[in-house]
Formats: sequence, C-alpha cells, structure tokens
Amino acid sequence: MEAIVELHNYVMYFLILILFIVMWTIFSIMKNFTKNKFSNIYLTHGTLIELIWTITPALILILIAFPSFKLLYITDDVTDPEMTIKVEAHQWYWSYEYADFFSEDNENIMYDSYMIPDSDLSKGTLRMLEVDNRLILPELTHTRFNISSTDVIHSLASPSLGLKCDAYPFKTNQISVYSNREGTYFGQCSEICGIWHSSMPVVIQSVSLEKYLMFLRSQ
Repeated sequence: MEAIVELHNYVMYFLILILFIVMWTIFSIMKNFTKNKFSNIYLTHGTLIELIWTITPALILILIAFPSFKLLYITDDVTDPEMTIKVEAHQWYWSYEYADFFSEDNENIMYDSYMIPDSDLSKGTLRMLEVDNRLILPELTHTRFNISSTDVIHSLASPSLGLKCDAYPFKTNQISVYSNREGTYFGQCSEICGIWHSSMPVVIQSVSLEKYLMFLRSQ
C-alpha cells in the first residue's frame, strides 16, 4: 500500500504540471488572440510545436508506465510466503482457515466471521464494519491468502492494506499481505453479491508475535 501511495504522488506531479501548462496555454490564447481576426500560417502549421506536443506526452506516459508496471508485478507476485490463510466467501459472511496450524484435535484452525448487528454493537465500535471474529495476523510476516467462494462472486478488500482480490466459486485466487506494524484494518466485500452485500465486512488485525501465539493457543 505504501508503494501504491508513492506511485499516486509520483503521477500527481505530472498531472499538476500538465494542468498548469494547459491552463496557461488556454489563458494566453484567450488573452492575446480573442480580438485578433488574422491568422499566421506559422501559428497553425508549426512543425516544431507539433513535434513537442506529440513527443512530450509520449515521454510522460513512458515515465509513468515503468513504475506502474513494476508495482503491478510486485502486487501480483507471491514469493516465499511464511504462512497461508484460506479464505472462503459465503452469502453473507467469511470463513478463515489457518492452513499451517492445527488445534489439539489435529484439525486446522478455522472459524467464521459475521458482521455484528447494530443492536449488539458496543460503545465505540464501527457500525457495518465490526465483526464477531477478526482475522488475526502477525506483524512483519509475509502472509499468502488463498481466496475462493462457495456460492457467488465476492471480493475481499481492505484499502488500508492495498488488498483486493475476487473470490470465485470453484476457483482459487491468491494474494499476499505484509503488515509492518500493529493495527486494525477494515474493509468490505467490494463485489455486489446479493441483498446483504453490505453485511460482509472484513476486519484484519495485525498483532505482535507474542499476541499471535496467544491467539493460536486460545483456538
């Protein structure tokens, strides 16, 4: 997500520069040529200026394209994940399974996550975003999500983590997450999946390794 923000700021530099040049050009034309009814042949058929306004945008697009392609490759690449979380989407809740850990019954740790209704919300919690079981992840850990659906198309999204991946039935998509600090990250299903589409929040909580081990023991 930090790289996405950096790319946004990088692109905004060119956008502001182009906006300034275009507005200055329009203002100059309106100021200097509004009352001038004569036209100069070199004004309408200038080879040099045509080369400038053709080549310059192409160079700007190249400067924007290379970092954006690099970021697109990085976000889609899952290299050496340290742990894997299986995510299943349902109408209308999420199921999480810790594929690398087992309970005392020698079964994978898994649970469902439902949105907390307004009547059960405690003071200070976020309406339509809080869940009964958060997805707990350790900080500074490269985590891979294997995402699928049991019914219709859903989409796991958490903007603060730069996370968005569609969940298809009978197909598994994967995406990676890396949190470099402790915190709570909210999101929602970003695919119109039915009447309770807005009731599928995603809450990912990044904790220290000690707290994560305590969470695993409690499961």
